[in-house]
Amino acid sequence: MNIIPKFLVKKLQYPDRLRKIFENLAWLFADKILRLSAGLLIGVWIARYFGPEQFGLFSYAMSFLGLFGAIAGLGLQGIVVRNIVCDPESSNVTLGTAAILQFIAGFFAYGLMLITIFWLRPTDTYAKILISILGLTFFFKFSDVAIFWFESQIESKYTVWVQNFCFILFVAIKIWLILIHSSIVAFAWATVAEGLAVALLMVYALHLRDSKLSKIYFSFECAKMLLKDSWPMLLSALSIGVYMKIDQIMLGQMLGNEAVGIFTAATRISEAWYFIPMMIVSTVFPSMLEIKNNNEIQFDRRMQNLYDLMALISIGVAIPMTLLSTPLVVILYGDSFAPSGLILAIHIWAGVFVSLGVASGQWLLAQNIQILLFYRTLIGAFINIIMNIILIPKYGVLGAAISTVISQLFVGLLLDVFRNETRKIGLMKIKAFNLFRIYRFVKG
Repeated sequence: MNIIPKFLVKKLQYPDRLRKIFENLAWLFADKILRLSAGLLIGVWIARYFGPEQFGLFSYAMSFLGLFGAIAGLGLQGIVVRNIVCDPESSNVTLGTAAILQFIAGFFAYGLMLITIFWLRPTDTYAKILISILGLTFFFKFSDVAIFWFESQIESKYTVWVQNFCFILFVAIKIWLILIHSSIVAFAWATVAEGLAVALLMVYALHLRDSKLSKIYFSFECAKMLLKDSWPMLLSALSIGVYMKIDQIMLGQMLGNEAVGIFTAATRISEAWYFIPMMIVSTVFPSMLEIKNNNEIQFDRRMQNLYDLMALISIGVAIPMTLLSTPLVVILYGDSFAPSGLILAIHIWAGVFVSLGVASGQWLLAQNIQILLFYRTLIGAFINIIMNIILIPKYGVLGAAISTVISQLFVGLLLDVFRNETRKIGLMKIKAFNLFRIYRFVKG
């Protein structure tokens, strides 16, 4: 606690739970820093090993995984965490029902993904093989319920232990694959093996932490309740998947795999820090639910503090990254990826609105109006697709980066200002850009 900046302690303090929250935050931060550093290292190495063309093909396949993974997840995470926090006695039935639902959804998502790739690229054998292999990870989504439970208990260290063990192990395996000059298919199988290892170990960790949770069971009534609450989150996650991944898919269809490689190299750097707002919000959210139940005014004050923090962090990342984008890309990826520098300089500003959107998404969940998540992300996805259709033919890969920033601007800020139900948080977001507020926030 002594090393945490005083202004953060003052702004985000929660009675009796402050130490536990920051301890959880520290575990998540350590996890992401390790993944960021090691992941960037192996990601750059793989990109250099494959080159823009094959790296673009692999990224194209991974975009499919991200797009259809939303279906396999069913939008259950926030709902399950909320239900466990509000009704701990229902943990067994909630976790068991969510696990079965996600397992069934994984089968459906896998089949739908195969149908889509065979339709889009009927003659591209490599793309179909890669997506067929990578999609097997959908069958392991049932294990996410263990992550949900640890999040609800603010005990993310167990998740960190498991995921980092598997992550480090498979980083070593991927390095070995590079050294023996393995094919792109071998890397796809390594990704699947990592997903399986994480799934099995997470379930085992949940059993060790609380053996009573081994008695989880399925309930049709609980399933109906979860699906009733989560379908807006599912549609929202699917919309998010569209406007986060559709750029790579559209670039691959319109310009080819090399364009996908150039774009992905930039976005890997641009999106690498997104874990920070997500980590902060996921850690603070359970305690903010308790504050909301007791004091709505204090809850609004905390939300404004959260938006101020999101703006401060995201702008602090975007400015230096814009100035150093091209030299950074060349140092990391090599001269063949130099065009990614300009893409990074533009794309990095999407993070400002992503950060604000992450915070407001939890506000909508707390207000039980998560249906608005779907509406705003669906509009954002539509805007992104339309802008890609207009800008990619004219500006190439740069057009995709501009489209992303514009769509995130609408989703993360403007749409909340336009709606009556969300105008309050929209105005909070605008206030967060006030330089004097940022100064006062840091000064404490």
